[in-house]
This record gives sequence, structure tokens and C-alpha cells, in this order.
Amino acid sequence: MSEEKVELDELVKIYLTIRREREILSQQFEAKDAELKADMTSIEQVMLASCNDINADSIRTPNGTIIKSMKESYVCGDWDNFKKFILENKAVELLQQRIHNGNFKEFMSNHEGEGLPPGVSTMREVTITVRKPSAKSS
Repeated sequence: MSEEKVELDELVKIYLTIRREREILSQQFEAKDAELKADMTSIEQVMLASCNDINADSIRTPNGTIIKSMKESYVCGDWDNFKKFILENKAVELLQQRIHNGNFKEFMSNHEGEGLPPGVSTMREVTITVRKPSAKSS
């Protein structure tokens, strides 16, 4: 075996070891973070109940201020009708400004040779993927 192949084999082994360690740390973090989030949610419910009990939007304490606020978000249950509404009202600002990579790539493959639409550029990044060896079947 050449030196380069041995070095690469060792680098793959080290890479996979590091990746597994990161996965373990990530799982540990996620578990502890979920626990802490649950604790915070329980405390928030007590603070909300306190605000509601005294009909207050905020409560100042020596350690900080509790602020009760309303968060509002919108959910679309019928995208076809909503898209028609957006087009009819020329209200594209109701959508987030982001290109759907998969759909855009498909659009471009159907319009080869036409170039990119105005205002769009391509960013490419070369990456490395390392896979564990597959289990050999006997």
C-alpha cells in the first residue's frame, strides 16, 4: 500500500471518529437543552398566570421585568388559492425572499442556454463527504 493511501485511510478513520464524537456531544446537548427549555416553559406559565391574575402586561422585579406580549404568525392551508391571491393583488412582498434551490435547479434545467434570470447569481462550493464503510454481505 502506498504512503498516501495509508495516510488517507488514517485521515478517514480520524474524521469518522471526530464526526461520531460530535454526534454524541450534539445528542447530549439536545437532551439537556430540551430539559432546560421545558423548565423555562413551566416557569413562563407561572409568570403568565401571575400577569393574568393581576391583569398586568408587565411586572418589574428586582431581578428583571416580566413582559407579557402577543406573538402572531400566519399559516397557509391552501397554497394554490394564496398564490392566486398574491398574483391578482401583485403582493409578492407577502412571501419571504428566498430561492427554493431544488425548484430553481429544475427550472434552469428546463431553460438551458437562457442564462440566469436578472438579479440571480450562482454560488458553488466544493465539499468533501466521508462515508463509513458499508457492511459486507457474506
